Amino acid sequence: MDRMLFVAMSGAKETLLAQSSNSNNLANASTPGFLADLQQFRSMPVFGDGQPTRVYGMSERPGVDFKHGAIVHTGRGLDVAINGDGWFAVQSADGSEAYTRRGDLKVDANGLLTTGNGLPVIGNGGPIAIPPAEKIEIASDGTISIRPLGQAANELAEIDRIKMVEPALDGMEKGADGLMRQRDGETLEASAEVQLATGSLESSNVNIVDSMVDMIDFARRFEMQVKMMKTAEQTDESSASIMRMG
Repeated sequence: MDRMLFVAMSGAKETLLAQSSNSNNLANASTPGFLADLQQFRSMPVFGDGQPTRVYGMSERPGVDFKHGAIVHTGRGLDVAINGDGWFAVQSADGSEAYTRRGDLKVDANGLLTTGNGLPVIGNGGPIAIPPAEKIEIASDGTISIRPLGQAANELAEIDRIKMVEPALDGMEKGADGLMRQRDGETLEASAEVQLATGSLESSNVNIVDSMVDMIDFARRFEMQVKMMKTAEQTDESSASIMRMG
């Protein structure tokens, strides 16, 4: 009965992992620029002494769905969306350079230009600092201009340019923090080909209907695995009862 119990137990565990990934996608369905994690199961033999005698289903994330989300017009000056392929460069929590398509920008209390989740946006020489200004404009090429306090409406000063990159997708991977990086760990060079749609945001590419269907499917799989574990327990008890009778 140990084989039956092991297969059912491991199946329940892997189903919970898949459900967790799917729930994370659903939780970020309204996060600008979020890219959904893909999910799949595959058969995994159990290796040990001798030949593998059992197989269980292993849940894994084979990659990320790089399909672009819809671009939604907001009219807000600091909302920007990548028009086509490309990424914004941001400074991650550990200080390294990473990449995202999230464009709901803001200026924090320290004057740094950040994404909606507080990551500093990188420019030509590092994180972009915005001096006190009456107006901030971002051009389609990522150039940031401001109208300093007390200056006339036509007095614009160019201060920096958002670093945008356009790498090959097969070299990108998603980290635990949700940011994209090069698999080889290298920092990418800025690309002048990437263009922005200003006053707009790219929505998440999560398909809510598909994710809800997957959630129901994973719940039913888990219930089935639990029933198999109970069946294994009942079978073991029946076998023990027969041995006692003998």
